[in-house]
Amino acid sequence: MTDTKISTHDAEDDIRNAAILIWVNGKLKPRAEATVSVYDSGFMLGDGVWEGLRLYDGRWTFIDEHIARLFDAAKAIDLDIGMTPTQVIAAIEDTRAANNFTTDAHARLMVTRGVKRLPFQHPRLSTQGPTMVIIMEHSRPKIPRPVTLATVPHIRGLPMTQDPKLNSHSKLNCILACIAAEKAGADEALMLDVHGFVNTTNACNFFIVRRGEVWTSKGDYCMNGITRQKVIDLCRANDIPVRERNFSLVDTYGADEAFLTGTFGAQTPVGMIDGRVIGTGDLGPVTERLRGLYKALVTP
Repeated sequence: MTDTKISTHDAEDDIRNAAILIWVNGKLKPRAEATVSVYDSGFMLGDGVWEGLRLYDGRWTFIDEHIARLFDAAKAIDLDIGMTPTQVIAAIEDTRAANNFTTDAHARLMVTRGVKRLPFQHPRLSTQGPTMVIIMEHSRPKIPRPVTLATVPHIRGLPMTQDPKLNSHSKLNCILACIAAEKAGADEALMLDVHGFVNTTNACNFFIVRRGEVWTSKGDYCMNGITRQKVIDLCRANDIPVRERNFSLVDTYGADEAFLTGTFGAQTPVGMIDGRVIGTGDLGPVTERLRGLYKALVTP
């Protein structure tokens, strides 16, 4: 494993981010003043949902799909956002305009059940809310080499515990997976599903390439990834064989390439898993082609 750790969310430093305005419940506030209550249900219990969006050349990529996923998640946890999708998009645009973002920006939109009157679990105790925050930063990915992964004991669980498809504030399972991977000397964690098949990393969806075929999990235990689906769609539209299937660590170690997908990093190559070099250990030709196809898709 490498001595210098990186992350799929590493970004270039940008001094402009010190002066950003953050949208908090309808008001734009300087970064130092953008706060929520210690009684907020998101802070107290992780009771909320979120979305991440990327700005390319003045356009929020796949924004309608991201906002639809946000509202689906809110409905799943019985949280009334209190705004329409059109109003949420308008708030995102207001924040973008106030910060004069034009490209290479990342937005984190968070909605919680609001402020509680007592520091306990029951959702009826949230008497003020919901709380909505939009953090928007200048952000260019800075991932200088293929990432390394370590398989961890933490799994992507069953829907009746916490559905892995839910983009919730409760990310402790994935955080513990990330910690385990770091202690094993890797950058991020490779997580299996309840049956022992390869699933995702702690932060991104996972793909391998074997003999020209692109493989990813069946999707039963992974985040409902928008970038994941775009890669699958790009494969199908460009005669790249792609399969959503169960596969094991044995299949993974013998892959010719591996890569991750996510809103922030798009397609991130994987060079090593559990001490085994994947392919050449560098960006592979199929991953490189998919990067080009994806860039053309998101560029106006």
